[in-house]
Amino acid sequence: MSELHEAIVRDPLILGKKTYHQMTEDICKPVEGKANKWWWMAFTVSATAMIWGILCICYTVGVGIGTWGENKTIGWAWDITNFVWWIGIGHAGTLISAILLLFRQRWRMGVNRSAEAMTIFAVICAGIFPLLHTGRAWLDYYMLPLPNQYGSLWVNFNSPLLWDVFAVSTYFTVSLVFWYLGLIPDIATIRDRAITPVRKFMYGLLAFGWKGTARDWHRFEEVCLVLAGISAPLVLSVHTIVSMDFATSILPGWHTTIFPPYFVSGAIFSGFAMVLTLMIVARKVLNLEQYITIQHIELMNKIIILTGSIVGIAYITEFFIAWYSGDGYESYAFINRATGPYWWAYWTMMTCNVITPQLFWVRKIRRSVVATFIISIFVNIGMWFERFVIIVTSLHRDFLPSSWVMYHPTFIEVGIFVGTLGLFFTLFLVFSRLFPVIALAELKSTLKKVGNQYKKKEVE
Repeated sequence: MSELHEAIVRDPLILGKKTYHQMTEDICKPVEGKANKWWWMAFTVSATAMIWGILCICYTVGVGIGTWGENKTIGWAWDITNFVWWIGIGHAGTLISAILLLFRQRWRMGVNRSAEAMTIFAVICAGIFPLLHTGRAWLDYYMLPLPNQYGSLWVNFNSPLLWDVFAVSTYFTVSLVFWYLGLIPDIATIRDRAITPVRKFMYGLLAFGWKGTARDWHRFEEVCLVLAGISAPLVLSVHTIVSMDFATSILPGWHTTIFPPYFVSGAIFSGFAMVLTLMIVARKVLNLEQYITIQHIELMNKIIILTGSIVGIAYITEFFIAWYSGDGYESYAFINRATGPYWWAYWTMMTCNVITPQLFWVRKIRRSVVATFIISIFVNIGMWFERFVIIVTSLHRDFLPSSWVMYHPTFIEVGIFVGTLGLFFTLFLVFSRLFPVIALAELKSTLKKVGNQYKKKEVE
């Protein structure tokens, strides 16, 4: 009977029997020391890609979006695919930071800082595409509710495209404040450790006079909880609004009520995959294996199993409803996805998003760093193809067979997408050199609860 009362001791989240001073040294070292060769190699590659993207953007603005592969039938393609993909990647940061904070999940503290930064950078990359897609980027301010003297063109408040602007900008603003607020105690730590007057002044300016008093911490925790409460609904609302861009149309394959929950789960799915991709590299390059542990990786993989399964059910539901509705156009849209000219994109999506994540049911694979890294990349690829399949295969064969046409991306479109990838990784690499990639102050507060030297080896 005594076995019934035994508790399972969870794996420690901080390894190596760390002291508070050792934690400070380890986490501040990448910021205070010199960058190693791996950082410089990654920075060179990403910066080169970013410059290429900037040149392609300049060419697009100068010549027009006729340089893209879109045509009279397919008005949305590579650009909106990338926009939705980047917005989805940004979802994991707010989820890890806000929702897991509200649920008091301590394992979030090893990865929340990088996830929050990833959110900011992903939304910046996402915003580039709709601004260019308008065709006249210098007139994008017309998307704002301006007074009449700026012209007679008023925005349509019934359009989900307009609410995209409000939702994404709100999401970006709250995420930015939440991210920076969490940075303040760690910025103060670097300020106090700074040797040169310039570094001490700059970090002192960014720390906003943080002294680490009880009042400072009290206000810090209160504001974090308030922002977490505001951010939590944004996780659901932002990608719901994005899904309405499609769901409110009359196009077969788009006008479906499953899109809001389907898009939200897919966004969390792809976001967690990108967090894993970045953190597995960061833990190796920055020597943070004792703070981003196998336990962190396994817990995140469990969320990928859940959200990946939801996405798989959504794919099956779409086919079932297309058949059950008795609408020939709807049925044809989904049959065309699986067997038409873009069948390769559809089956790439199914393989990467439905089949590959199910490997995480095996504990050995779920706790393998190499396997997790490979599968996370597959998920990122699959989620990009999901957006491509939804947009292009629904547009390229519409109600009028005489207008059926194929879409082929141009060199410029590919260059802009590669440029956003370069921008994303460049920003993340610069961030890793300026600020701690792990929430040092928050992690210290949990050392005596999650450190392996404080974990009981057995429960009596």
